[in-house]
Amino acid sequence: MRTGKSDNDRIMLTPSRLTLARTRRGLTAAELARKSGVQARAITEYERGVRTPLPATVESLAGALGFPSAFLDAPEPPRPQNAPQDAQVTAAAQLAIEFNGWLDRLFVLPQPDLPAPRTAPQGVRDAWRLADGPAPNMVQLLESHGVRVFSLPVDCVVQEAFSWWHNGTPFVFLAPTASPEQARFDAAVQLAVLLGHDEPEEFAAEFLMPQRQLPGTDHRHWHVGREQFTRWANVHSLVPGGMARRETSKLLTKVFKVLRENGTTPSHVAKELGLGLEELNGLVFGLVLTALPGGGEPGPRGRARLTLVH
Repeated sequence: MRTGKSDNDRIMLTPSRLTLARTRRGLTAAELARKSGVQARAITEYERGVRTPLPATVESLAGALGFPSAFLDAPEPPRPQNAPQDAQVTAAAQLAIEFNGWLDRLFVLPQPDLPAPRTAPQGVRDAWRLADGPAPNMVQLLESHGVRVFSLPVDCVVQEAFSWWHNGTPFVFLAPTASPEQARFDAAVQLAVLLGHDEPEEFAAEFLMPQRQLPGTDHRHWHVGREQFTRWANVHSLVPGGMARRETSKLLTKVFKVLRENGTTPSHVAKELGLGLEELNGLVFGLVLTALPGGGEPGPRGRARLTLVH
């Protein structure tokens, strides 16, 4: 007599998906074992691909991780190139890359249009035809030249902006806890990193505040923090003030507007990606003006072309 589940009752869990979900939550195998009731040794074997869990086990793991069970049996996740050392941050970036791939299938997004590596700050401004004075909204400027800008979810322990190239597409991740001025400066620093500059902060300062234009101005004119302006301009008596709010994304705002007009809700987007709505919110936190609402049913599909003018 045969007992237990048959092979037909088993599902094909993708081992790297379990590792991705666990590291995204910042958990060790032992910690996940305590949360899920699944033995730590079994979790390690699932991640190595030497054992296949039963559906009930997958549900337990997914529930403890806060991911839909569908996330755990989806195809292999993208493997970022030159990933940061922090595993939780890398996992968050992998989710953003998947979200970007989903967007690429639905929308004609701006293609990467960055100058040659190590182009000087003024050379980048000239190539992008920026007028004298403050650079425009840095998030929207990067997006208009094919850089994908996302937020680092607030629950990540490491809260520092970073960037990388993945399959020819540049990505920038901004820290959600940064002040408006710091986030703007961070975006310029990451542009320098993408261009391969050895002194990215020097590049950012000159890009945002061309030194020849500084006399007679203060930090508020350039939309940067007093510390950055003081260090770059060597000015010590400044009037308090700053940006009222962080710079937001035009691309993501347009994306969710078009989706909403077609009856496709953020909840449906999250479901297609195998994410919870909270996870999707984390990737766009601070880049759209409000949190993404849920509910509703998906509407008609179409590939829209998004045009960004800065």
